[in-house]
Amino acid sequence: MSMDFRGIFPGRFFRGIGNAFRRFAFLVMAGWATLAVYYSDLPPSFRPVIAGLFAVGSLAVLTVGYRLRGARLVFLATFTIVQVWWLLIPPSNTRNWQPDVVLLPWAAIDGERVTIHGIRNVDYRTETDYTVRHYDRTFDLARMKSVDLFVVYWGSPLIAHTMLSFGFAGGDYVCFSIETRKEVGEEYSSIKGFFKQYELTYIIGDERDLVRLRTNYRKEQVYLWRLRTPMDLARKVFLDYLRTVNRLRDRPEWYNALTSNCTTNIRGHTVPYAPNSRFDWRIVINGFIDRMIYDRGMVDRGLPFEELKRRSLVNERAQAAGKDPAFSRLIREGPLR
Repeated sequence: MSMDFRGIFPGRFFRGIGNAFRRFAFLVMAGWATLAVYYSDLPPSFRPVIAGLFAVGSLAVLTVGYRLRGARLVFLATFTIVQVWWLLIPPSNTRNWQPDVVLLPWAAIDGERVTIHGIRNVDYRTETDYTVRHYDRTFDLARMKSVDLFVVYWGSPLIAHTMLSFGFAGGDYVCFSIETRKEVGEEYSSIKGFFKQYELTYIIGDERDLVRLRTNYRKEQVYLWRLRTPMDLARKVFLDYLRTVNRLRDRPEWYNALTSNCTTNIRGHTVPYAPNSRFDWRIVINGFIDRMIYDRGMVDRGLPFEELKRRSLVNERAQAAGKDPAFSRLIREGPLR
């Protein structure tokens, strides 16, 4: 049985809803375009002026000029020009990079043997005073034995940085940190992360670098979650990471705080080999990703979540280990499951 709402709500009600929705859509479009211009690579003296003019013009259309069809068409045409211009901004591998991200790693893949060139192992004196070092190492995929997820809280508990680390027989670990490739003097901004301000980079590092930087120098909260992952899946994901690493060396890409970040890209590397993996809102609000992997049985659930999380905090163990070559083993000792 169908219901005719026209007898309940007058036509102007639905027209009002439609107008409100269109105004909201125009407002979102205007806000996005204004910020895209403001955070662009246009000359600094021009950016606020052009962004301000676009914002004022958009508000005029949304208020006094909204009933004029021509005004709306001018707005849509201007928005389209801004969007096309923004989409055509190319990423680059040739900028004045910070010393810790100058070198891009790459991998030579020969069957089960993988040689990674440019594994980072920075020697830190402070967070900003360090000596950059790299080394090369060959790994036998048949000897892969574990996959661990590091969840790093650096500010809001809603948002975290995530890193995946692959363990091999003999005590070797290869950690991947998907980050923004920052230029000299550049700082990370969550807002700028939406507007093509940072190239994407995959840092392949020693845990004494990528983990110790965060626990010992930045004083961030770092949790280590031991994943229950079949090794055949882990090897496929590992190789998928390396294919992206090699591609970025030749074809740079933009980082995006929503669609191409540390957590969404982990899912992107996993989904082709785990087709039943479903999307979860905690991949976007990734401060809750630890709860997601617990709920899905991706970690040992022999303990309640809060107790397992307490045991997963590695800061004290990392600070005690310092520069010890056995750093990776030492942060996994104790009550950690």
